Amino acid sequence: MLCQLHLPQTGFHLIPNNPVAKSFWGKVTLEAATAMYYFHKGEKMQRLIHQLKYKGKKEVGIALGKIFAAKLIEADVYHNCEVIVPVPLHVSKERSRGFNQSTIIAQGIAEVLKKEVVPDLLNRIKATATQTKKHRYERFENTNEVFVLNEKHKHYKNILLVDDVITTGSTIAACADVLHEIPGAKVCVAALAFAHK
Repeated sequence: MLCQLHLPQTGFHLIPNNPVAKSFWGKVTLEAATAMYYFHKGEKMQRLIHQLKYKGKKEVGIALGKIFAAKLIEADVYHNCEVIVPVPLHVSKERSRGFNQSTIIAQGIAEVLKKEVVPDLLNRIKATATQTKKHRYERFENTNEVFVLNEKHKHYKNILLVDDVITTGSTIAACADVLHEIPGAKVCVAALAFAHK
C-alpha cells in the first residue's frame, strides 16, 4: 500500500508562507500553494510519479490524490475551492501518453473533497519541449503564452490548480496568470511533490 511507503511529507498545507508559496512570490498572486511530498531524484516519490506518467499506472495517481486530499481537507483555503483544474498537457502529448497525469491526481483529490474536476478550463495551445533539463529562465520562456482560458468556464472563481511536481513553478505561474483573466478569480495550487533546491 502507498500509505506504508513512508514518503517524505512536507506539512506545507498548514503553513501559509511555506517554501512552495514563497517560490511564487513576485511571479503570480496565489491564495495558497502547497505540495504534499518532497521530490528527490532516485527516491520513492520520483519512482511513483514515473510509474504513473510513463508506465500508465493510473491507480498510483488516484491513490496519491486521495491521500493528498485527506491532508488538504485540514486547511479551509484548499477545501473551500469550488473546482479542481489540472495543469493541461498539449493534445499531442496527451494523445501519445493516453492521459494527463495531473488529471488523474486531480480525480483522486476530487473523490475525497467532493469537488468537480474541469480538465478543459485551461488549454495548452503550444507543445513545449520537456522542462526536465531546462534552467530557470529557459523554463519561463518555454511556458510563455502556452495556455489559454476556455471562455465557457469563466464563471468559476475559486480554483484549485493541480500538478504532479513543482520545480521552478514556471508552468504553474503561467497557468495561474491565465486563470486570473477570470474577473475575481482566486487560485490555490496543490502539487503532489516539490523538487526543492
